[in-house]
Amino acid sequence: MLTLSNATLARGTTPVFDGLSLQLNERRIGLIGDNGAGKSSLFRMACGLDAPQSGTVTVQGLPASRINAQRPNLVGMMFQNPDDQIVFPTVQEELALGLTATGLHRRDAIAQARAFLATRGLDAWAERAISSLSQGQRQHVCWLAILVCQPALILLDEPFASLDLPGQALLHADIAQAAQQIIVSTHVLEHLRGFDRVIWLDRGRVRADGAADDVCDQYRADVAKRTAAHAATPR
Repeated sequence: MLTLSNATLARGTTPVFDGLSLQLNERRIGLIGDNGAGKSSLFRMACGLDAPQSGTVTVQGLPASRINAQRPNLVGMMFQNPDDQIVFPTVQEELALGLTATGLHRRDAIAQARAFLATRGLDAWAERAISSLSQGQRQHVCWLAILVCQPALILLDEPFASLDLPGQALLHADIAQAAQQIIVSTHVLEHLRGFDRVIWLDRGRVRADGAADDVCDQYRADVAKRTAAHAATPR
């Protein structure tokens, strides 16, 4: 599904990736690592928002930079902050946005969005103003806006950060049931239990790659070691 081949990315003079290669085909994949490890940058390359300075990033063989023009809704990405993603003032309009990208008339897209909300028991949300929703509810709207478009690949960047426990449980269940390939970047490691694969990124490089429990345990052990070393450092 998603292939990075010798991809190099820099922001100004700061290198992010220097020849990163990954073949990501599993149904459920987790990305973990410290802040600044490159998780969000990987996602931005995968959906065409950032282009590698060298190497290639492809989704189903199509260069990621061409996805939006040639195959809208092939990839759906949920940003860390829902306010960076939401465009329209009401829930139904926000859900309809991605549907219109494929050529669907706006009136039909809104009708389809309302029908989708009804299947989720959220009929009352259709005409609600985004500004009236909590941070977690806005995050949920972003998730619904992805689901209604049925992309082949879904990228979720820190999707649990703004959610309360019921919201996390609902999203966790949705991820487990969805038919699409889903890649999740998160610091909430328990939500990766049962995933097919987890990749630990460390300063733009793959530190570990394998079974979810094994890689998460390695990362936890490393964090504990660094924390103990920091605590023992004289001040």
